[in-house]
Amino acid sequence: MDERPVTRNKGKTMSQRSERRGIHVDQSELLCKKGCGYYGNAAWQGLCSKCWREEYQKARQRQIQEDWALAEKLQREEEAAYVSIHGSSQTQPPQSHSQQSLATFSKFEEKKTNEKTRKVTTVKKFFSPSSRTAPKKESHEGKTPSPSISRQSSIETDRVSQDFVDFLKTLQKPGREIHKQSRAFIESMGNKRDLGVEELSECVQDFYQNMSDRLMNYFKGSSEKVDRVMDQVEKYIMTRLYKSVFCPETTDDEKKDLVTQRRIRALHWVTIQMLCVPVDEEIPEVSDSVVKAITDVIEMDSKRVPKDKLACITSCSKHIFNAIRITKNEPASADDFLPTLIYIVLKANPPRLQSNIQYITRFCNPSRLMTGEDGYYFTNLCCAVAFIEKLDAQSLNLSPEDFERYMSGQASPRRPDNPAGWPQTGSNVNPVLSQIHQNLSVLSNLEKRQQQVIEEAQSLQTELAEWQDSVAREVQDILERYPLEIKPRASAIDAENVENDKLPPPLQPQVFAG
Repeated sequence: MDERPVTRNKGKTMSQRSERRGIHVDQSELLCKKGCGYYGNAAWQGLCSKCWREEYQKARQRQIQEDWALAEKLQREEEAAYVSIHGSSQTQPPQSHSQQSLATFSKFEEKKTNEKTRKVTTVKKFFSPSSRTAPKKESHEGKTPSPSISRQSSIETDRVSQDFVDFLKTLQKPGREIHKQSRAFIESMGNKRDLGVEELSECVQDFYQNMSDRLMNYFKGSSEKVDRVMDQVEKYIMTRLYKSVFCPETTDDEKKDLVTQRRIRALHWVTIQMLCVPVDEEIPEVSDSVVKAITDVIEMDSKRVPKDKLACITSCSKHIFNAIRITKNEPASADDFLPTLIYIVLKANPPRLQSNIQYITRFCNPSRLMTGEDGYYFTNLCCAVAFIEKLDAQSLNLSPEDFERYMSGQASPRRPDNPAGWPQTGSNVNPVLSQIHQNLSVLSNLEKRQQQVIEEAQSLQTELAEWQDSVAREVQDILERYPLEIKPRASAIDAENVENDKLPPPLQPQVFAG
């Protein structure tokens, strides 16, 4: 069942929305631009997986038609050039059909290469240049050979493979067929490493679709059983393919990761008040939920299966909703969730964030991204990353001058130049400045207490040294007043007994006759 934890807040006035400072996102903005009702994705230019694949198929068909038209044109030119050169002479034997096709193909490849700089194909309009940024020849020359896809020695891969086999045993005959097709698909993918990542993604999506259709026929339309089997298939397939399709060298995913990390690092000064995040981290339960949310979004990079990565995003989002609920004592809304998610991403600065988003987009089961809570939370994460990339002074209700000073590191709202002159409290005081002043007061008190502890420790150390010296002096005085006398030992026990010679002689044994 499709459960979307989003409600349209039509009752909100424009003044209430303006308080969100550009962070508000309406439900309609998360859906596919074609109006199909599914969730869209920024990587698919706002389309859902279904509509995106339809556009891809149309673009690919147009490209094939254009290539065929160009090939036929070149063939006619080749034939015309051949006739003009040789005329009606019969001295040369006519070329066979295979020779003509080979010559035409060679000419087609040569001319297509020459026209590549001025001809922009339709496919490139729909796809980002990431899959074709580097020539394939150069990518193979600089690429370290990866382990064999058919068999990896990692413990996790072996465990997942064994779990997959154990699961399929419960399906008996269809289980054997599923295992056979899955292994054949992995082997076929090992022979397609020269393809771009978008083409590999299309192969995986086609496999998902074909497998899902067959399972739907076998289980007679039981979507729950199909989803359970497809989860296991996705886990098995993507665990084996992970090393070759995650952040491949032919894309600019790694470059985007570094740009995003530097951007988030430069925004370290953004406070929870600037984003209007309805979360009070001084409440222990709220603070614990915030920490768990940060941990979940960071842990996403350690997972191999797209479904597991989505599970981390979903868990992070649920912790965010829990923190908002505890703080406000009421259910959270979409206007509360997105700013808080942005704040969590800024605090966590997740590793390889763009690569993980692209990996999920390319290789996740599309039905999971189009509907349900996983799709909703993933779409919001994409919106949060897009907001961070475009975050400006107006979004944070700052002047352009202050925003540039904070971004360049010349100043920081956490380190005011004259904190002593700031107001303590008041209804008209900026809450950000008030919070900063309170933090500075706490730091000042901690500094004083630390200095006091250091002084007391030094005094105790001095007293211990003096006590040690006084004890040593007292021991020396006692030894001088009462010197130790040692008496000589006696040579024998009876050495002083002078009357030994007066003792009677010892008794002698006597023998009596019987």
